[in-house]
Amino acid sequence: MATSTSQPARTKRTPFLVELYRSALGKKYVMAITGIVGLGYVLAHMIGNLKLYQSPEDFNRYAEFLRELLYPIAPQSAVLNILRLVLILALIGHVVAAYQLTVMNRRARPESYRGKRDYVVADFAARTMRWTGVIVLLFLVYHLADLTWGWANPAAAGATPYEKVIASFSVPAVAAFYLVANLALGVHLYHGFWSLFQSMGWTNRRFNAWRRSLAIAFTVVVVGGNLSFPIAVQVGLIS
Repeated sequence: MATSTSQPARTKRTPFLVELYRSALGKKYVMAITGIVGLGYVLAHMIGNLKLYQSPEDFNRYAEFLRELLYPIAPQSAVLNILRLVLILALIGHVVAAYQLTVMNRRARPESYRGKRDYVVADFAARTMRWTGVIVLLFLVYHLADLTWGWANPAAAGATPYEKVIASFSVPAVAAFYLVANLALGVHLYHGFWSLFQSMGWTNRRFNAWRRSLAIAFTVVVVGGNLSFPIAVQVGLIS
């Protein structure tokens, strides 16, 4: 009598990238890569906004240039919308990975076991990353509603981009909010710039001083430029 041998069921292998993301290391990679996208954006955004100091015409031409990237090869505003989509996806990936990594860390090391020594070792920027991240996220939503969508902007209908910026920063409460939000952004940028090298494995003790100097320089340039815009409007340098 013939006997049948049963074959063990084959388990479906999880794709490598999915398996990597499930680990803390994978989430750190996502945070680092999306962080690099964010660093590039805030630097380019600040440099573009420096045209406020040239003239209203230069700033408005810059805003029009963004809408006409690669036009007529691509439809008008198509490239700009693609860049916006990339930034949105990077932001979502950054926030989700940060939240999931926080949950993993809490499960591995509950808050009740954290002693005072841990807070002495960690610097201020590292301890406040989640809170500065929340402030920056709220600021981003308001910034879009203010200067991109125009819902929260006090300028009249049909105002130019330059007029929208002046109208917004002329309100003291709005200018103060931008100042606070950019200071929070600075704390977030500094620690993010510093830690992304470690997350990506680009570390060497000999270069730690350079890493810190680069993180400080990048933060000062970006945040210093951003802080100057509402201040310049408030004191009348730009009107």
